Amino acid sequence: MKKSLSIILLILSFLGMDATINYVKKKESIDIINESNEIKAIYISYLEYYDNFYGGSKSINQSKIDKMIDNIKRIGFNTIILHVSPFSDAIYNSLILPYSMALTGVEGKNPGFDYLEYFIKKAHQNNMLLYAWINPYRISFDNNANNLSKDNPAYKLINTSNIKIDDNGIYYNPASEIVKNLIISEIKEIIDNYQVDGIHFDDYFYMQDDIDKLEYENYIKNNGTISLKDFRLNNTNELIRRVYKIIKEKDSNITFSIAPDGNINNNYLYHYADVKTWLSNNNYIDIIMPQIYYGFENEYAPFDHVFNNWKNLITVDSIKIIPVLAIYKCGNIDDNAGSGKNEWITNNNIIERQINYLRINNINSYSLFRYDYIFNDKYINSNSVKEIENLKKINQKYG
Repeated sequence: MKKSLSIILLILSFLGMDATINYVKKKESIDIINESNEIKAIYISYLEYYDNFYGGSKSINQSKIDKMIDNIKRIGFNTIILHVSPFSDAIYNSLILPYSMALTGVEGKNPGFDYLEYFIKKAHQNNMLLYAWINPYRISFDNNANNLSKDNPAYKLINTSNIKIDDNGIYYNPASEIVKNLIISEIKEIIDNYQVDGIHFDDYFYMQDDIDKLEYENYIKNNGTISLKDFRLNNTNELIRRVYKIIKEKDSNITFSIAPDGNINNNYLYHYADVKTWLSNNNYIDIIMPQIYYGFENEYAPFDHVFNNWKNLITVDSIKIIPVLAIYKCGNIDDNAGSGKNEWITNNNIIERQINYLRINNINSYSLFRYDYIFNDKYINSNSVKEIENLKKINQKYG
């Protein structure tokens, strides 16, 4: 009985969270930055935090952020996709989520300043856009729940159907209404307190096969008729619709973008991401950013074919496509490319050719994954250096 009462109280608290949050700060008054016709974006992930921020003081890490933004601007890019919540955590001051362990090594430990606030300030000072990148369902790659901060909302849901723990880690259940309300509250907290230019999801949706077993069984018991696949697609679609709605109610200029698996079929077979519906409807997203991590010589999925398949799915004029390109593959073997596995080693102009191909097809925007593979000596090589030289020339040519 006590356990049931606790769960009921938890449900009520999450359902009412939107109305009870006391936000930590007011927005600063800064000039609005209008998006140009060309978005040239670079991802900064939580992995960059390990390499760049561990052990640094506030002043040192703010200087490193300054340098990161200078680097991005120097090669002609105008947008940052910043990982603000990689694991049910935050790089900003949140009343919902604990501070990210990616900043300090300990989940919940105060990193000394608000990283998101500082990134936004410096990006806007440099006339750059900043999209807040969130992994809505991912909690941890570690399956030991005791390593979670007691302030993590996931910790309070352990041993309920809202959470799934297995060898792959810990994830929120996409079929849970509690989880959906929690994610909406997280996004509302960001857009109410920070002048982000966009909210961004990647391809982490359904990550475990039987995570929603209980919810689907209950659905069938209540005379539900759709298949498990459609049940899951509907769960994802409901969240995406709600996210889009709350963003647009706040500010129509804030964009909502998603970067799904570049393989269209994988989105339906494994992630339950209904990309075809998103791209044929006005109520889901503003920007689709498929992860087209393929070279032209990929035996199974050549870049040009994959891009054209994505472009042909878009039937709503207002939706933009901004492909994500694999700068991280430069100079490396692509084991999944079949006969084209050596393409990224024998060529140092693949990214350049991909951008030119996009321009021929009237797509002037693109993004690169990720920052360290452009600027961190641990990851760059002669091929990636040459690719960046090519990109600088392209960006200088087109402005």
